[in-house]
Amino acid sequence: MAHPTSTDKPRLFHGWWVVTGAFTVTLVGFGSAYTFSAFLEPLQRDFDASRGSVSLVFSLAGFLYFSLGMITGPLADRFGSRPLAMFGMLLTGAGLAAAGIAQSLVQVYLAYGLGVGLGIGCSYVPAIGAVQRWFSRRRGFASGIAVSGIGVGTLIMPPLATVLIEAFGWRNAYLVLGAVAALVGVTLAFLIENDPGGRGLHPDGDVPLADARPAPVSDLAILDAVRSRPFLALYGACLVASFGLFVPFVHLVPFSLDQGHSPAAAAMLLGLIGIGSTAGRFFLGSLADRIGRHRALMTMFAGMALSLLIWLFCTGLAGLGAFAFSYGIFYGGFVAVLPAIVMDYFGGRNVSGIIGVLYTSVALGTLIGPSAAGFAYDVSHSYTLAITASLITNLIAALMVAGLARNPAHGE
Repeated sequence: MAHPTSTDKPRLFHGWWVVTGAFTVTLVGFGSAYTFSAFLEPLQRDFDASRGSVSLVFSLAGFLYFSLGMITGPLADRFGSRPLAMFGMLLTGAGLAAAGIAQSLVQVYLAYGLGVGLGIGCSYVPAIGAVQRWFSRRRGFASGIAVSGIGVGTLIMPPLATVLIEAFGWRNAYLVLGAVAALVGVTLAFLIENDPGGRGLHPDGDVPLADARPAPVSDLAILDAVRSRPFLALYGACLVASFGLFVPFVHLVPFSLDQGHSPAAAAMLLGLIGIGSTAGRFFLGSLADRIGRHRALMTMFAGMALSLLIWLFCTGLAGLGAFAFSYGIFYGGFVAVLPAIVMDYFGGRNVSGIIGVLYTSVALGTLIGPSAAGFAYDVSHSYTLAITASLITNLIAALMVAGLARNPAHGE
């Protein structure tokens, strides 16, 4: 079959369909995971549990979906991202549904932790890794759109969960969310493809001349990449920051309820994180392409730290809204820029595997951070310590990225 010629360039580059599939996977997966804040209080009440022990449900799921990328990333590089993403979406839906019929908190750990944790773990890194190969000049922007699904999911899913809980109870709410996750996620994950070379294309939609093959991408083996100085700096920064990264996603709603705000207002705050996150992924991902992705990542960590300073001193709805929106912007930029930086430094062939290894740093912090914040609250009845610690960890991460070499040299 003849290759397309330079005049056959399609009107819409197929990479944007891949971005659409990845966008849906992140929306469904993380949107479902971030509904947990809306379920925390009814789970605590019905199972007569402490806030720390219920928070551990989210921490276990987060640990699984970030650590599993170390396995699913290399599998996607070798066998393709699509089947893993589809299977992950099916697992996510099943886990949510199983949580809805759980009869004990331990069963919620197993259903939500294993279902949602393994589901996102199977789908997220393969989907985002695939996007990186389809773009070069606009990689930060494309990556930002793909992961903006997380922001949109954070915007629409927690308020939806709150409405479902109030109308049908938390058990039926989980059943509905599980069905939506499986149906929508599996269907649109089918759009994900690993490589533009299979369609005779180059990244960004460049079309090779007749009978020309796509140029190979430079790359490092996974083992060489993870032993390099840039990778170790990135890993350390992500590890330190991740101890506080997801504390707002789990504890902002109960914090707001503790201040006397309504459940709808509390859910709105989580939605504001989603709005800010979506804006950050779109605009900061694109900005990073222009100012340098290394400098942009450092800015994201510093910005999250400054946002947490607002939360530390604000209890009113307006102040909490300002915190939620600004934190979302910088968090969204962080999620958008990180995969693109991995591609910059280490090349494309093993990008999913390298991203997967890098995300094990986030897995450890996610396991410890939200649950530690919950247990700290159980002891002190205050979130001051948790917020302060989260602020400090982001500042340390910014300083660690500042020492990272600015010019990617494939691990040198």
